[in-house]
Amino acid sequence: MSKLKSPIPFFFATLLLIVLTAFLGPEEESLGSNVRLVYLHGAWVLTAELAFALSALAGLVGLVARRDVFHALSAALGRVGIFFWVTYLPLSMLAMQSNWNGLFLAEPRFRLALTFAVVGVLLQLGLWMLDQKWLTSLANLAFFIVLRVIFATAENIMHPPPSPIFNSGNYAIIGFFVGLNLLAWLAAYFLTRWFLQLKTDN
Repeated sequence: MSKLKSPIPFFFATLLLIVLTAFLGPEEESLGSNVRLVYLHGAWVLTAELAFALSALAGLVGLVARRDVFHALSAALGRVGIFFWVTYLPLSMLAMQSNWNGLFLAEPRFRLALTFAVVGVLLQLGLWMLDQKWLTSLANLAFFIVLRVIFATAENIMHPPPSPIFNSGNYAIIGFFVGLNLLAWLAAYFLTRWFLQLKTDN
């Protein structure tokens, strides 16, 4: 694969832009500058969930329409989703340590996130080895449904609803968080293109 045609340089450039942007985020009254880690971890997990949702949707279309292009898209998005999900966990731990002076690893939603990370990685590795288009789409659809159902009933301790950011009334914080999400989605787009290229090259 030509390096000039590969989306990977754009992916890493976007990651660098995200890191630099995160350091410029607006401070918050109680958490100060440490809130920037909360912004980043929030954008990361939302990007993972969006990738899982799109993977499930593409898989459903692929199963119904029997179109390989949607099966391939489901596979790529599933891998992107698990990448962002796994890398969101250390961001979450950094946010805990920086803002609350300790790691609350027994927090229900964190334990569930860790469980889904392990299951998700094993699932994606298994699907990659089996290389069955319909099975990949079906598994990605099922994974997203199970994830949403379980998290919908999970206890909230450090993640109280509704969203503290979108209900803060601070439009600087809201606008910054939306922008950070858009950059994370751009990074996910480049990573998705790369996984699709890998499939095409093989």
